[in-house]
Amino acid sequence: MSPRRELANAIRALSMDAVQKAKSGHPGAPMGMADIAEVLWRDYMNHNPVNPEWADRDRFVLSNGHGSMLLYSLLHLSGYDVSIEDLKNFRQLHSKTAGHPEYGYAPGIETTTGPLGQGIANAVGFAAAEKALAGQFNREGHDIVDHYTYVFMGDGCMMEGISHESCSLAGTLGLGKLIAFYDDNGISIDGEVEGWFTDDTVKRFESYNWHVVPNVDGHDPEAIKAAIEAGRAETDKPTLICCKTVIGFGSPNKEGKEECHGAPLGDDEIKLTRERLGWNHGAFEVPANVYEGWDAKKAGAAKEADWNGKFEAYAAAHPQLAAEFKRRMSGELPADFSEKADAYIRECQEKSEKVASRKASQNTLNAYGPLLPELLGGSADLAGSNLTLWSGCKGVEKDDAAGNYLYYGVREFGMSAMMNGIALHGGFVPYGATFLIFMEYARNAVRMAALMKQRSIFVYTHDSIGLGEDGPTHQPIEQLANLRSTPNMNTWRPCDTVESAVAWKYAIERNDGPSALVFSRQGLPCMARDEEKIANITRGGYILKDCAGTPELILIATGSEIELAMNAEARLTEQGRKVRVVSMPSTEVFDAQDAEYKQQVLPLEVPARIAIEAAHADFWYKYVGLDGRIIGMTSFGESAPAGDLFPFFGFTVENIVAAAEDMLD
Repeated sequence: MSPRRELANAIRALSMDAVQKAKSGHPGAPMGMADIAEVLWRDYMNHNPVNPEWADRDRFVLSNGHGSMLLYSLLHLSGYDVSIEDLKNFRQLHSKTAGHPEYGYAPGIETTTGPLGQGIANAVGFAAAEKALAGQFNREGHDIVDHYTYVFMGDGCMMEGISHESCSLAGTLGLGKLIAFYDDNGISIDGEVEGWFTDDTVKRFESYNWHVVPNVDGHDPEAIKAAIEAGRAETDKPTLICCKTVIGFGSPNKEGKEECHGAPLGDDEIKLTRERLGWNHGAFEVPANVYEGWDAKKAGAAKEADWNGKFEAYAAAHPQLAAEFKRRMSGELPADFSEKADAYIRECQEKSEKVASRKASQNTLNAYGPLLPELLGGSADLAGSNLTLWSGCKGVEKDDAAGNYLYYGVREFGMSAMMNGIALHGGFVPYGATFLIFMEYARNAVRMAALMKQRSIFVYTHDSIGLGEDGPTHQPIEQLANLRSTPNMNTWRPCDTVESAVAWKYAIERNDGPSALVFSRQGLPCMARDEEKIANITRGGYILKDCAGTPELILIATGSEIELAMNAEARLTEQGRKVRVVSMPSTEVFDAQDAEYKQQVLPLEVPARIAIEAAHADFWYKYVGLDGRIIGMTSFGESAPAGDLFPFFGFTVENIVAAAEDMLD
């Protein structure tokens, strides 16, 4: 047995042992891709197991995340803090080694993968971040940002539509340091893929402007090495290496078959596989010489030390750039950002402009953008409608990547998953926009941002039936409830320029999860506030207008419906009613406040409540109770001017007043 094959067999053995012990998992892909992984990780990957956060490390993404034992085996063997006990606890509660790779569970996991196709899209985001960061920071003779993104992907990733979106853009951007390995084993869960997947993958990726290395024997280390060399030599295009492999390689009765894709091999088959591979060791046993061959700690430390020396020279030549690079890679915001943002918020209150909140968002970007060189914006072909371009925007292009704005094209899902990769890479705070209704196209990437607690800022405009004539296909109804029910997500639907500026500041300063900023198409008046009310916006919900003494009715609203609530309050006050108006731009942030504050805003002794929002009505029962009233949507919208739609669906002062009188009389 060759030394390389023995090293690869360690991956195969650990993978089948862990899956067998867990009584579930996917041994086929790790066993099939072990030879590719051995060449890549031992001959090419620049990484340091002792410092997994080294800024200029290569990034590795396992897009076919069901093969997670491949990654866990690599981390363990290379010297990361992933022990043999961790491998034995594969798929167990609180283990580092979850069923699919989970970001934050173990060092060396760059992103959470499992939903097929998103890993490659994350990888495109990593590579785009590397190219943009290099464009902004590298100087002649000082390439401090110079690393590769490597990704493994399978047939399932290839079939998912998101791979088309992201890989198409990767070719357009010329991401030459992105190298993907396609595990072409011809098997998916339902069996041999030729019945449902007959794409000409080589032609497909060549049409994307990728460099393609076809027909590589994925079990021949020299062929794999030659393919990687060819990929690294091509600097203007991303590379796809098409590797022919045998799923479950080494299993006498199950290799090449669907049976080894997603189920343990079984004790008898594992015994036969050990014999066939010449792996004469017990379960979870790895001989010392194999560990020695895999150990990357010494080499990794040397590579990082070499880079540290380069960075010292860079810092001597460009001290301000070096300090800025360190700040941005640490995730810290500029020291004066908060103070200057607060000044802008007060300015918005003083000006009291009536503008659409999407325009208020753009105005905020013009104020905050010059303070934040780490902002990397974008839109899914709707920049002129989402208003995500600000005065200092410069496009990231193939031949000039030093910009701060990505034109994603009509790729909502790909954009959102790329944003997650950009956020994970470090050095940037990404934001990307589309219409709120098209959040649905991107939904799972938004969920993944929340799952990984990444600072991805999703900007959604045209937030209700208020967008008008485009009709129910474009009018969001259930999307706000969807976003608000997502763990770790903060959703903001501001009512004016002030709340919009606060929402942006909150999202930028938040470092433990994503934010959805939801803006209107139609103009919204600025509400009157004192300093205390401005401060309370950051608490998600606050008293915008109050009465003397205890109110008998509370009106709760968000966004464009705040004006409606305020007008209804004025009418009811004229009638002698005691009414409070609560603006709740972020229900999740409000829910996180202490009980005392929530009681102050929504006292339990005032059960008469009406919620008003041009979105799905049922969400608001948690705030108004079963006896409360909701002026909301219970159907899809219609195509008509916004001025006709709001009255048609009951969003009028008269309807609110009638509901209030019915409750109070």
